[in-house]
Amino acid sequence: MPCFQQPKHFQSLVLLHWPLSYLGIFWILQPLAIYLLFTSWWPLPALYFAWLLLDWKTPEQGGRRSAWVRNWCAWTHIRDYFPISILKTKDLSPEHNYLMGVHPHGILTFGAFCNFCTEATGFSKIFPGITPHLATLSWFFKIPFIRDYLMAKGVCSVSQPAIDYLLSHGTGNLVGIVIGGVGEALQSAPNTTTLILQKRKGFVRMALQHGAHLVPTYTFGETEVYDQVVFHKDSYMYKFQSYFRQVVGFYFCIFYGRGFRQGSIGLLPYPLPIVTVVGEPLPLPKIEKPSQEMVDKYHALYMKALTKLFDQHKTQYGCPETQKLLFL
Repeated sequence: MPCFQQPKHFQSLVLLHWPLSYLGIFWILQPLAIYLLFTSWWPLPALYFAWLLLDWKTPEQGGRRSAWVRNWCAWTHIRDYFPISILKTKDLSPEHNYLMGVHPHGILTFGAFCNFCTEATGFSKIFPGITPHLATLSWFFKIPFIRDYLMAKGVCSVSQPAIDYLLSHGTGNLVGIVIGGVGEALQSAPNTTTLILQKRKGFVRMALQHGAHLVPTYTFGETEVYDQVVFHKDSYMYKFQSYFRQVVGFYFCIFYGRGFRQGSIGLLPYPLPIVTVVGEPLPLPKIEKPSQEMVDKYHALYMKALTKLFDQHKTQYGCPETQKLLFL
């Protein structure tokens, strides 16, 4: 178990609120809305569900962000728990659109959430004129209430129509995609720098189609905040995880961190620093139908830029000089 300073209990409780709020919406608010349909309060949920049908395509048409939600003080407590910060290496011009690779996924992607879905680390002041959107699984936006909560924080669907819309309407849009996806969560463990990227090239093709600049980012410390039980690929548990992924859409990971008491084990992450380093944008030409050769070329350039970014900052943020990125 890593050594760390015990955070305040209030920060721990606020941190728990983040994942538990989604469970509360799913298991309490949604059943309550259905129950109210059969009471004298039925007009309230009926109006919401009617509006939901009219609003169904909003997640794929830019979403509906809320500056109020993004500035909740709760996010600053989550920031201070670790703490979480963001480092800019180059300015991003509001005259362009950007497709940002977010690495690594980690278990719960704390760094990307705090830096791009909230204003806790001051994104709008660090990158003036840039509007961040973090893409996540499309089926989240089919769940009533949760979709609205996600959109309020600037989260968008990772579907192609949603990303196409953001990259083709106006400028100054920054769309972040966790390239490794949920599969990379299984690679998340302390002292590992394994990324699923070698064959993930769809984001490069999409950037070329819109002439969007590619922005590499690496979040140091993301894989350090939880320990994970890793199963061999021939084991029954690994096969179960793969089956769970096919059915639900994400992997069932067995992970653990600290508890509320010093030295105890629980589901709270270890309070270790998390730093997202945003690299220099890689300009791409606009090609409506890019060839595979062109996609491969810029994919290789992106991997090279990401490796350079990691190597330039790794010793500053706790990685040994000999640590290398491993691409799968």
